[in-house]
Amino acid sequence: MKLLPERPMRLPRLRPYVPQSTDPPIFWFNSERDDIVREVVRRVVEQKAQSGRMELVLNEVAYYEAERLEKQRDAESRESLGFWRGVLRRVGRMSDAEKKETLRSITEHMARDIAGNFDPRVYALATKAVPKLVTGLMSPSKLHTALFEERPKALDDLLITQGCIEKLRGLAKKGTLVFVPTHSSNLDSIVLGYALMREQLPPVSYGAGKNLFSNPIISFFMHNLGAYRLDRRIKAGVYKDTLKTYSTVLLERGYHSLFFPGGTRSRSGLIEQHLKLGLAGTAIEAYARNQVRGIQRPLWFVPTTINYALVLEAESLIEDHLKEQGKAQYIIEDDEFSSVDRWIDFFRKLSHLSSACVIRFGEPMDPFCNPVDDDGHSLAPDGHGLEAGSYVRRRGTPSLDHARDAAYTTVLGDAIAERFLRETVIMSTQLVAHVLFRAIVAATPGTDLFGRMRHKGDVAMPIERLHAEVAEARDAILALERDGQVHGSPALQRDSAETLVERALQFWTGYHTLPVATRVGAEVVCEDPALLHYYGNRLVPFATRIAPASLAAAASELARMGQRS
Repeated sequence: MKLLPERPMRLPRLRPYVPQSTDPPIFWFNSERDDIVREVVRRVVEQKAQSGRMELVLNEVAYYEAERLEKQRDAESRESLGFWRGVLRRVGRMSDAEKKETLRSITEHMARDIAGNFDPRVYALATKAVPKLVTGLMSPSKLHTALFEERPKALDDLLITQGCIEKLRGLAKKGTLVFVPTHSSNLDSIVLGYALMREQLPPVSYGAGKNLFSNPIISFFMHNLGAYRLDRRIKAGVYKDTLKTYSTVLLERGYHSLFFPGGTRSRSGLIEQHLKLGLAGTAIEAYARNQVRGIQRPLWFVPTTINYALVLEAESLIEDHLKEQGKAQYIIEDDEFSSVDRWIDFFRKLSHLSSACVIRFGEPMDPFCNPVDDDGHSLAPDGHGLEAGSYVRRRGTPSLDHARDAAYTTVLGDAIAERFLRETVIMSTQLVAHVLFRAIVAATPGTDLFGRMRHKGDVAMPIERLHAEVAEARDAILALERDGQVHGSPALQRDSAETLVERALQFWTGYHTLPVATRVGAEVVCEDPALLHYYGNRLVPFATRIAPASLAAAASELARMGQRS
């Protein structure tokens, strides 16, 4: 079997780090990596062998991989295509022992390709150097002062963290945290990783698309800071089983983890509601497996929202959404994330805005959607304690039951989606965009979404009317916040409507290729309906609740558009 070998990036010569007993679990990962891979391979091969369908499994993986590599025609194809064609030719003549060994070899290669890495030395380097580097990109004149700051103030002003942080610090020492955030940008794992470090929460293991490892600088840090690789090009079921088993084993061993339950970035800008919990669902299996083995390690999900005033890849995401609506597996290979120039423009634009990103950590819940107290004990609706382990018992004995766990996962998905709405933080650019796009909808009755995209520069709002509608919508959002239904950013709570509009227009200008909206005399002209739609979509779940009676029809149309996306 000749497959492409792993080519791990080499570290600069650094002093070896010996993990301490007080270190987060992931600091011990490298010493366990080989054993984790062996356990993953053992489980997958045993499960396939016991099913009596090894020939079908080998046929499927060889067919899909040969088909993929024939289309790629690259170095991987030259190295591996012959192997897969050989499996297709020989599988019908293989003995059961040969089939099992071939499957073992394939699964091991996949598991090693997936498996991440964690180097505490790189973590120490990243926590010190990366914030200063980002500060230098945002504002080169501040770099000389940032170099001597323990925590650069410029970056702390940009990133606000909210929620039950102190409670999570305590729970991290008692069990396993599984962060499940919204997903808007490829920056999410980087930004959230920095927020965890800054708030003294433990680093996490997380999956990242293999295409993101093409950037050598980003790849170096991701490879050494807990990311494991997801190759979305591989369609074979055995690959998906290997990936899920890898995640399960990590969680069984107590590695704090991060999953994006939306699957991919929200291309429309909507708050994700149709979640894909394949990997997040492995946490329920991991919890049940530990219970069966008598390991009483609690596990909690932490719904988290990542809220940006400006999204790095907004143009590519909304363009892809409009072109490929409904095709959730479509992968953008080349967008703003891969362009160094766009990174520099993006961070420099951020330097002019405080609270450019707000990360909100929601209240943790056990795998069965029960709230937990400060010590991690599960609570019933009446506030009394209950035992989470009882959910995986059959006749008083812990058991594995995939159908049962799948049902729990479905309920979990509904709970996370509902929490995403409540924990979302509305940013000023999103509010202004929503009001402007609502004006486009009101001005174009009977027109579909794609027809509205052609109205570039055709719709304008008098500035006084825009101020009034933004103020009314802002007040409605803050009223919803008091009811616990959503949150407003610090800017929404602090600034006047006039300031919110002015700052949004300034913020959009000079970063996106085309102006999003521009002030022309006493009016604001809607220049780019697509980006107004993208940023404004964050408020779509609340559209009918924040609109005045005169705009109820337009708000209802926005809500229907969101349901169709």
